[in-house]
Amino acid sequence: MLKVQEIRELIKLVDQSSIDEFVYENEGSKIQMKKAGSVTVPTVQQAVPAAPVEYQPVPVQVAAPQAPAAEVKQEAPKAELTVEADTANLHKITSPMVGTFYASPSPDADVYVSVGSKVSNDSIVCIVEAMKLFNEIEAEVNGEIVEVLVKNGQLVEYGQPLFLVKPE
Repeated sequence: MLKVQEIRELIKLVDQSSIDEFVYENEGSKIQMKKAGSVTVPTVQQAVPAAPVEYQPVPVQVAAPQAPAAEVKQEAPKAELTVEADTANLHKITSPMVGTFYASPSPDADVYVSVGSKVSNDSIVCIVEAMKLFNEIEAEVNGEIVEVLVKNGQLVEYGQPLFLVKPE
């Protein structure tokens, strides 16, 4: 059975992601989480009795946007259009799975690539960790890294752009 802290981390990850439902089954235990609007509802079922788990849900407050926030949101689409126009000729290296992005093979090692790095189609550019499996991601194009779009340790979604590469 998962520890309380692990369940809280799962709730946090599901809440931050775009998925609406999550089910985890292991050795007769089942955890099911469903989103309803902006609320995550965890359900824990066990086949074998265990010590009671004390769960304290974190209240989620949804507030109406204030005027300054609305102004920022109006400016953001203009910036996105500019970025898209500039990136039209760039290759996007995307995440092939949902997981955690790592820029280096270990915490004390140098990053695989950074802005300005030259890559070939078989160069490893990062690792995406999913369910304790570390998956090396290759560039799949010859070129130069123009931009790193995610931060080390960040949760990434399937198909999310990780790097922009100027092809040669």
